Amino acid sequence: MKRIVFQSGFLLLGLFASACALPAMGQQTTASAALDKGPELKPSVQKTLEDFEPAADEPYELGPGDEISLDFPGRAELSGKKIVGPDGRITLAVAGPVLVADKTRDQAAKAIVDALSAYYQNLTVTVNIDKYGSNRIVLIGNVQHPGVLYFDTTPTLLDVIARGGLLASQGGTGAGSAVRDGIPNRCAIYRGNDKVLWVDLKVLLQSGSATADLRLRRNDIVFIPLEQEQFVSVLGQVSHPGAIALTPQTTLASILAQSGGLNEGASSKIQVIDPSTGKTTTVSFKSILTPKGTNEVTLHAGDVIFVPTSGFYKTTYVIQRVTPGATLGMAAAIAQ
Repeated sequence: MKRIVFQSGFLLLGLFASACALPAMGQQTTASAALDKGPELKPSVQKTLEDFEPAADEPYELGPGDEISLDFPGRAELSGKKIVGPDGRITLAVAGPVLVADKTRDQAAKAIVDALSAYYQNLTVTVNIDKYGSNRIVLIGNVQHPGVLYFDTTPTLLDVIARGGLLASQGGTGAGSAVRDGIPNRCAIYRGNDKVLWVDLKVLLQSGSATADLRLRRNDIVFIPLEQEQFVSVLGQVSHPGAIALTPQTTLASILAQSGGLNEGASSKIQVIDPSTGKTTTVSFKSILTPKGTNEVTLHAGDVIFVPTSGFYKTTYVIQRVTPGATLGMAAAIAQ
């Protein structure tokens, strides 16, 4: 049974190397793309924005870098401050390492009590967060202060953009040129290496839609694009997923080279997705290494090059576009 798979982690380091924003994705209001065009693969279910935006009351989950305090009533010797390590664990003097990452405060408290149950009876503990060291968003593109931003509460898109300091003008005066009032026409949110949300920000703000200030998840990457520049996006099993500038000399082979090449276990079938139509062209990696193969696919601004995982793993590419009244589409398939 086919199902949507959202991979955890957000190691899109190639986006920093690109030092650029993502492309405009055309004027469509809905875009869905399945990973493979084989006859046995079919798009899965339609989803809505709720699948991307966390609930307003969603409990915070601890992560590496968070600073917490443990309060054990009646056991002052056990109380104290801890920092969640890169491995997601804290270390207790008696019980040793305890995994608390990706747990709510209540879940972390239970894990701590369970770890100490062999040494103490009738323990209770309250977990307090002193500093949200893992609650971060990466902002890249046409802003004054790109980089990593930290938040004490659930960050929203407008929070991130405001702290980044929008540039007053990207240049150009035509209707399709970059924004001169400091509000970008569109922006993109990357989550993991297989999920993209495009937001027609200016249209949403002008229409008064609350969707413009959608809630984000930690480790999301927000891109503010330069309208006059053209890019393609590389996702999936490559060393440096992210945005790569599109030039007249660009080929699929050069794009994969600039993204650091294929990871171990990557599929040999490279997929080029046109989000405006949902059309997917599949090209073998071997063929693009030949002089003729580099010309097999014509790339366009906004295309997504996706490298699935080989074998029997389920891999998903998801693209959404947010405009007032739009139906948000998702499609998922098994990439063999």
